[in-house]
Amino acid sequence: MSRKGILFDLDGTLWSTSDRIVPAWNQVFDRKGLPTITVEQMNSFMGKTPDMIASMMLPDIPHENAMRVFAECVVEEDQYLAKHGGTLYEGLEAVLAELRKNYFLAVVSNCGVDYLDIFLDFHGLRKYFDDCETYGGTHKQKSENIKLIIERNHLSSAVYVGDTDLDRESAEKAGIPFIWAKYGFGINIATPYSISAITELQDVIEQVF
Repeated sequence: MSRKGILFDLDGTLWSTSDRIVPAWNQVFDRKGLPTITVEQMNSFMGKTPDMIASMMLPDIPHENAMRVFAECVVEEDQYLAKHGGTLYEGLEAVLAELRKNYFLAVVSNCGVDYLDIFLDFHGLRKYFDDCETYGGTHKQKSENIKLIIERNHLSSAVYVGDTDLDRESAEKAGIPFIWAKYGFGINIATPYSISAITELQDVIEQVF
């Protein structure tokens, strides 16, 4: 029996948190006497691994120090999001409920485990997903985590939905089609499949499969 899977990126694809977590991160930066960051800067971090983010946000200090600052920022953001949640893209839950009827659904993100748990539990969305994997859980690149989800769930075919060129590259390395979420953080991504809103996904999925 064939088992088709839809694998999702998180930030910029299922929800957005940039405007909410910037104040939390800036609390850490203020405590350390570092220049604060903007929402635009935060948007540029989205979808990247912790190593990449630390290098981008504090390029002029030793990497291990930047990683420690990043770790403190994560603690602050998780505490905030656990109380307030993020911003789900309009129509998301209805789309997930419909897709769940015919497809295996999973999240594959470069975020931490706690961050993903907050998304799933604060917004009551865990019931729609069959599996999840994060960089925080495996310390593997996104392409490897995509392959991991496919292999351990014995998927006959799969597609990855994401918003950045890193997402596209990860899907390509994993050997599956990519659907670009144009409403997220990426710009001018070359791919045959795209959506301008999450509510368009059902129609495009039918084209892919």
